[in-house]
Amino acid sequence: MLHFSELDLERMVERVLAGEELPRAQAGAVLNCPDANLPELLAATLTVREATFGRRVKICILRNAQSGICPEDCHYCSQSRLSRADIPVYKLQSVAELIEGARLAVASGARRYCMVCSMRGPGPREIEHLAEACASIRAEFPRLELCLSIGLLEQEQARELKAAGAGWINHNLNTSRRFYPEICTTHTWDDRVRTIENVRAAGLSVCSGGIIGMGETDDDVIDLALATSRLRAESVPLNFLHPIAGTPLEDARRLTPERCLKAACLFRLLNPRSEVRAAGGRELNLGDRQGEIFNAVNSIFVNGYLTTGGWNFDRTRELIERSGFEVEVQG
Repeated sequence: MLHFSELDLERMVERVLAGEELPRAQAGAVLNCPDANLPELLAATLTVREATFGRRVKICILRNAQSGICPEDCHYCSQSRLSRADIPVYKLQSVAELIEGARLAVASGARRYCMVCSMRGPGPREIEHLAEACASIRAEFPRLELCLSIGLLEQEQARELKAAGAGWINHNLNTSRRFYPEICTTHTWDDRVRTIENVRAAGLSVCSGGIIGMGETDDDVIDLALATSRLRAESVPLNFLHPIAGTPLEDARRLTPERCLKAACLFRLLNPRSEVRAAGGRELNLGDRQGEIFNAVNSIFVNGYLTTGGWNFDRTRELIERSGFEVEVQG
């Protein structure tokens, strides 16, 4: 096992920026960086982040377009069939509601708007409905980035959404192939990879990341980070488990702020030119150290995460600016 003290950080950064994949031993050293050396790791990671994104931070907003009623058994999710969580339950929102969500997103400073539906995957009616919403939103807000998270997707379905104006499809890998059966049994890790391949073949950009803190090992985290890199995900959302009462993982509190920051550094070093996004659980797990994550991530969600709350735009903008970064604005 390589120790962090054996890393030549300057050389590591040079190789990452030259397009070389971070070797697995170095990835392990990053993830196991002693807390006392974390400032050094964050500084090195910032060099990689700044090379592509400067000090800009993109604001993104989620829309819970269909809540609950999901037939899948993802153990972390408050909307799964296993969940007893007290959440709103409703079918797919109207086109008018989805358009209004886009207006609210723009008014909140967002550059990306992601409509999320709790489902195994869409049928023809859902695709037609979401395509209509995308076309209307694109007509009103031509510069707003449109993303959809709608479960398992076929290539032809992805093509229809692209033709309607969608730019990204989110489909998180969530964890490693090895650990996946521990958190979900109703579909496989490879099912998720097939969706990503279908999205790529349709000409859409891929948004795919995962969740840290579900009981996975260091090797699982490294495998997940490597997978996002090798699948060339343009966007990589990094969630830090927010245990929700009524879910199988309701008692899972394993994360420290330091662990979250090290994971963020790892994902940045393995995805040097992709958007890396701080997603669910940021406020809960990072606490007073939230500002340090911008050394690794260049994107962030505001106004909550589907069924859990989060900081609004004004509070997040203050955090970004206080940390020495700036909110990315529409071009």
